[in-house]
Amino acid sequence: MSSEFNEEKDLNSSQRVFLVLLSILLVVSLFFFKNGFKLNSTLDKLARNSPLPEEALSNGRPTIIEFYADWCEACKEMAPSMVSVKKINENKLDVLLLDVDNPQWTDLIDKYNVKGIPQLNFFDKNGSFRGFSLGVRNEMELNDIFYALINDTELPSFSRVSNSSDLNIGSYLEDSITINNINHEGPRNHN
Repeated sequence: MSSEFNEEKDLNSSQRVFLVLLSILLVVSLFFFKNGFKLNSTLDKLARNSPLPEEALSNGRPTIIEFYADWCEACKEMAPSMVSVKKINENKLDVLLLDVDNPQWTDLIDKYNVKGIPQLNFFDKNGSFRGFSLGVRNEMELNDIFYALINDTELPSFSRVSNSSDLNIGSYLEDSITINNINHEGPRNHN
């Protein structure tokens, strides 16, 4: 009688296989959720700590505005470098992240003709537009950009320079070394 009772408590082989597969699925899901969430949280943290554009462009410090989106893998890739360089240059310039999917920023997306992301727009200490960069920038390139803006020197050659009356960057797309496979319809068109 005791052997019959033990057999009824044991799981059959298909139930054991199911529990093992379910455990593996849960572990893998938690791993991907944790890592994906961490990358998005870096973007979210940068965006939440951003001053408003009008405040940043009028406070006497150079400014970098990054147009990004939470779904943008290139933006996620660049986020740790941006955090690192921003931390080194704290209180020397402002870094703003503006989500292209937030309708609040539509006027700035249109004004600066954002056609792809990540797009970095550069402003001097007087709030005057100095240029832009489209695509991922590594930490060394970001350091060069930050240095040029802080010291009011010429931007690196990979940063497109334009005056404020000529903000149509579409004409630069063909010859920019930073642009590959950009959807020219706009940053929100990610079908």
